[in-house]
Amino acid sequence: MNYWLVKSEPSVYSWQQFLKDGTTCWSGVRNYAARIHLNGMQKGDHVMYYHSNEGLEIVGIAKLSKESYQDPTTTDDRWVAVDLVPFKTLKNPVSLKLIKTDQRLNNIALVRIGRLSVMPLTKQEYDVILELSGFSK
Repeated sequence: MNYWLVKSEPSVYSWQQFLKDGTTCWSGVRNYAARIHLNGMQKGDHVMYYHSNEGLEIVGIAKLSKESYQDPTTTDDRWVAVDLVPFKTLKNPVSLKLIKTDQRLNNIALVRIGRLSVMPLTKQEYDVILELSGFSK
């Protein structure tokens, strides 16, 4: 299993709306590095959901339900989308401020490459974020 993080502004598509919808097509990504990550996702992978610009916190975990396919928002076949389903809402959202102060997350892409909208997480980073959220295994 692989671990990922996606970012969305809550005013555009919030975790709460995602929960109501029950599934979503993660489309509209127009960054080459993010596209590589979308293509690397496999069914069942865990995807942390980060509220960007407003909130600045990881609020939930989704699972990948459909691997990359032609992005339906464009006819340009270079761009792909994936489908996600909600998995768990974090008991306590994990703020960017907390992430930046935890030495175990020194190399997390969220801090190093802040503008990237789809990024990989290591298993260790994923586990630390779960721990910070109060999630018990």
